Amino acid sequence: MNHLDPQRHVRGESQYLDDVPTQRGTLYAAVFESPLAHGKLRHLDLSAALAAPGVVRILTADDIPGHNQIGGIVPDEPLLAQGHVHFRGQPVALLLARTEQQAHAALKLIRAEIEPLPIITDPRVAAAQGELIVPPRTFQIGDSAAAWATCAHVFEGVAESGGQEHLYIETQGAYAFPTEMGGVRIISSTQGPTAVQRHTAHVLGLGMHQVEVDVTRLGGGFGGKEDQATPWGALAALGAFITRQPVKLVLDRMADLRMTGKRHPYSSDFRIGLDESLRLVAYEVTFYQNAGAAADLSPAVLERTLFHATNAYFVPNVTATAYSCRTNLPPNTAFRGFGGPQGMFVIESAIAKAAEELGVAACEIQRRNLLRENDRFPYRQPAELCHAEQAWDTAAQRYDLAGRRAEVAQFNQTNKLLKKGFAAMPICFGISFTKTPMNQARALVHIYSDGSVGISTGAVEMGQGVNTKIAQVAARTLGISLGRVKVESTNTTRVANTSPSAASATADLNGKATELACAALRERLLRHASTEYTLHYEGLEIRDEQVLAAGVPAATDWEKLVSSAFWKRVALTENAHYATPDLHFDPNTNQGYPFAYHVYGTAFTTVTVDCLRGTYTVDALRIAHDFGQSFNPIIDRGQIEGGVVQGIGWMTMEELAYNDEGRLLSNSLNSYKIPDIYAAPAVLDVHFLDTPGHPRAILRSKAVGEPPLMYGIGTYFALRDAVRAFQPRTALPFSAPMTPEKVLMSLYPDFSEAPAYNLKQGFPTAQ
Repeated sequence: MNHLDPQRHVRGESQYLDDVPTQRGTLYAAVFESPLAHGKLRHLDLSAALAAPGVVRILTADDIPGHNQIGGIVPDEPLLAQGHVHFRGQPVALLLARTEQQAHAALKLIRAEIEPLPIITDPRVAAAQGELIVPPRTFQIGDSAAAWATCAHVFEGVAESGGQEHLYIETQGAYAFPTEMGGVRIISSTQGPTAVQRHTAHVLGLGMHQVEVDVTRLGGGFGGKEDQATPWGALAALGAFITRQPVKLVLDRMADLRMTGKRHPYSSDFRIGLDESLRLVAYEVTFYQNAGAAADLSPAVLERTLFHATNAYFVPNVTATAYSCRTNLPPNTAFRGFGGPQGMFVIESAIAKAAEELGVAACEIQRRNLLRENDRFPYRQPAELCHAEQAWDTAAQRYDLAGRRAEVAQFNQTNKLLKKGFAAMPICFGISFTKTPMNQARALVHIYSDGSVGISTGAVEMGQGVNTKIAQVAARTLGISLGRVKVESTNTTRVANTSPSAASATADLNGKATELACAALRERLLRHASTEYTLHYEGLEIRDEQVLAAGVPAATDWEKLVSSAFWKRVALTENAHYATPDLHFDPNTNQGYPFAYHVYGTAFTTVTVDCLRGTYTVDALRIAHDFGQSFNPIIDRGQIEGGVVQGIGWMTMEELAYNDEGRLLSNSLNSYKIPDIYAAPAVLDVHFLDTPGHPRAILRSKAVGEPPLMYGIGTYFALRDAVRAFQPRTALPFSAPMTPEKVLMSLYPDFSEAPAYNLKQGFPTAQ
């Protein structure tokens, strides 16, 4: 059993939001967006647009019947701008027309009078001016201030990591329909159906029971549709609610790039101290997060940066402080890793800085400081069932760490204009929502009288294979074939109060709820079998759709048992609730037990840099990863491979750029590059680490959504290693992504040193 969806996908049969048949009377929505990054909205002239062909209505903040507010963590984000605009692309008005073409044509006729105000795009400038989303947070363990005196070596520096565009294949969108009794139904491309439901109800002044949100599947999400799908669902619903006609709103790619937030860029200061034996003694770090113009999920992302500030290392004295800085950019949001990668990049930069200054290999410091059983994280949770050292040592043995390093050194001695680089990247990533109440899920399971099974959960299928895993859990628990199981769309009416499909927790939470519901149904059926067929309950089981008594087939099978139970009026529906046990975290003390478990792993990356051109290839990425007891290795391996390449993209070519006026410069796929098959590692080897899994993971199979992205960070440091092999004198800042331009400038800090190029013969002349 591999995956339920691929055949439908490749045949074009899978239905996404834009495949929903259009109802008669549907209006098409287009959003007028702010042309300035910051200013006072003095006047909006809609007259010409209202007179344009096909235009039915233009809605502004004044038309909102409820509350003009969609902020979740912090109520600081209006659905439609009112009084002020705070970023380029901020929705100002919603235009409704009879065709999509008419809507976009009329949009150009709207005129906005905006008085410009000062624009901030740099998080450090925002922090200096007191422009913070929330008060700063600090995680602390030990006494770093006192520990510096005991350090033999102390190093400090700055690390910068850029943003990242989600670039899901399916853009943001929603299709809303008015319902009887004044409600709305929304088909939404969202990772968080309940968030769309809650905020839409708030905007419309309705109870949540009058807003239904349905999701069949997404064409990708990566965190970009966890919170940022909300405005488009709410806007479509606003149009449908007011006009009492269906309203469809789907962003084109350019609008999606302009108007949506990305992975948060960070600018960070670090200081690291080691003893004579290269043990980490103290670490201090200050993170400046570029949150954009509104909170969105920035406070939670920032918190997870603090949770992962020390990555897979034990540091006895840590002070980590984080600022969420308000700038005039689109509100940044969740992205695979949710702030963890930004924190990990900084400590890896600190270790690289120490290694370079001391003249030792970074992997010597890394291995010496890996977490061990019961070591405490800065938030005081112990490392339980810790596999950090096992992952490293398995990778070192399996992939011959010493041999790889020797090969790189030998290659670099014998090649002048090609240099190889090597880096190790251990990871430790916590699995759970760090806001404890979000770690809950429900499943509604129906066994129909013919023996088929329907399952509804809060999980959203977005290509990660969660529906396949939930179907597997049900089939395994009930003892039936997978073909009898159907996983329904995610719907807020069938399963209420859902957490978003995020935090790598979707399969665990919803899978556990499914398992509980199916286990209750199985027990109920076996109790019925013991009575109906005069069998001892002890020893009864269902396996391969056959009822077994003490291992011997009984006089019934799955279909007969279900039919018999139905005629005896046995309940064949079960609703189960699962809440991850033992979790707690106090945000006032920044201490607790926030994670169900941690995922560990180690990756070794080898790259080759063309030192004439500044271009590079990722030769190999070899991983030993802690899957636990995977029950679908094909899906899990696919998640590792996809996550790795996405991480490589963030660290190398995906350069997100805004100018000082807050205008997105990387505003198309001509100017924003993502990895293709040629950017992927030539060798990508994934080894399943031999670990027992964790009881809080579904069937002891650990989460795989976010952890693999962090392996891509090693590519940055491998490139850095190659550049330094060619140019040891280069003052190479810790600044990601490492684009070919940055590589070239680092290879030739004084460009007069670059080799001449013989255009006729096509190779460099001797220096």
